[in-house]
Amino acid sequence: MDCQCLNVAKDCIKALLKKFPESKRVGRLEGMLLEAKGSWAEAEKAYSSLLEDNPLDQVIHKRKVAMAKAQGNISGAIESLNKYLEIFMADHDAWRELAEIYVSLQMYKQAAFCYEELILSQPTAPLYHLAYADVLYTLGGLENLQTSKKYYASTIDLTGGKNTRALLGVCLCTSAIGQVSKGKNKEDKESPELQSLAAKALEKEYRQKADDKLGLLTSALRSLKI
Repeated sequence: MDCQCLNVAKDCIKALLKKFPESKRVGRLEGMLLEAKGSWAEAEKAYSSLLEDNPLDQVIHKRKVAMAKAQGNISGAIESLNKYLEIFMADHDAWRELAEIYVSLQMYKQAAFCYEELILSQPTAPLYHLAYADVLYTLGGLENLQTSKKYYASTIDLTGGKNTRALLGVCLCTSAIGQVSKGKNKEDKESPELQSLAAKALEKEYRQKADDKLGLLTSALRSLKI
């Protein structure tokens, strides 16, 4: 199917059906062959029939999501993923897929909720802390920026200080918080220690790995008043 040798795939499925006439796994393959042919309505019918027999078939639910995305039906993919996650709430891949779809649609509050679920279930995965921080930074506002900075910091902690994006994120958040909190209470203002450490770590990393880009980094940090 991946190679578009659909006649060969059809012959293989016929042989499998002959050997395993009642197999649900072969039924899935038939649905996937219909997808490969672009027969979306028939594939949908085949998958719905399989789900009637086994409503908890995770593979079929995921195929329906993939089929909606393949047709450009993003709202349908979101609906299918939400229904799937009502049943399989511990599926990390599904939460991440839904978060990435929301980000692509600039639905950042919904994406933030998905990343919160991921962090709750996998608190030591730096990727989710980083993605959540990115979303909060994009949303903006003092509270979101302060929380974003904390999650960039936790990403740095979880990666042993090796995540360049998170180090830059701390610097960007600090600059943005400074701009948003101008003229406000001193309590809202940030301590300069963390961004100073992040800037030094960035300069050290660039000096070691991309010395020719160090000037660009220095001017960028200067523009952020760091």
